[in-house]
Amino acid sequence: ARGIPKTFLWLTEEFGELAHALGEFERGEVDLENLQEEFADVLAWLATIANITGVDLTDAITKKYVKDGGPKGTK
Repeated sequence: ARGIPKTFLWLTEEFGELAHALGEFERGEVDLENLQEEFADVLAWLATIANITGVDLTDAITKKYVKDGGPKGTK
C-alpha cells in the first residue's frame, strides 16, 4: 500500500537505526537485542521491496553468491 518510494524511505530509516546501533556496539555499549532487531528490520524491509518489485531474493543470492562462485575481486 505504501508503494516503492515510501517503502524504500522506510528501509533507509531502518538503515539509520542500524547504523546507530552499530555505533553503540563499536563504543562498547553492547545491546545485542537491539542490534538483532535492527538487522531484522533492515532485512524485512529489503525483502518487502524485493517482493513488491517481483525480485526473488533466494534466486538473486543464489545466482550471485552460490552458482557463479561469488562476486569477483577482493573486498
